[in-house]
Amino acid sequence: MNRAVIKFSSEDCGICHKMSFYDQKVVEELGLQFIDVKMQDTATYRKYRKILLAQYPDKEGMGWPTYLICDEPESDEFKILGEVKGGHPKGEFRSRLQKVLASTN
Repeated sequence: MNRAVIKFSSEDCGICHKMSFYDQKVVEELGLQFIDVKMQDTATYRKYRKILLAQYPDKEGMGWPTYLICDEPESDEFKILGEVKGGHPKGEFRSRLQKVLASTN
């Protein structure tokens, strides 16, 4: 099974930039794939837009950044397991991801 964390962010978001110093490292330490989707990167955004819109049909209520924990993100059979929204210190980010993962087992 391919389980990933997809980060939806914007290049002009300060919190997104701050999180980028450790978010990928934390995700990979938890044994997950990390997919970085910047809204300005139209090709990558187009590829994962269906996952974002499944969670936020009109993008209302999204955080910056929004991390969606997802099974099989490359397929049409993707399943969203949970999310972490907004900026968090490294340890809290890790524990929020772990909480989502624990609830899916």
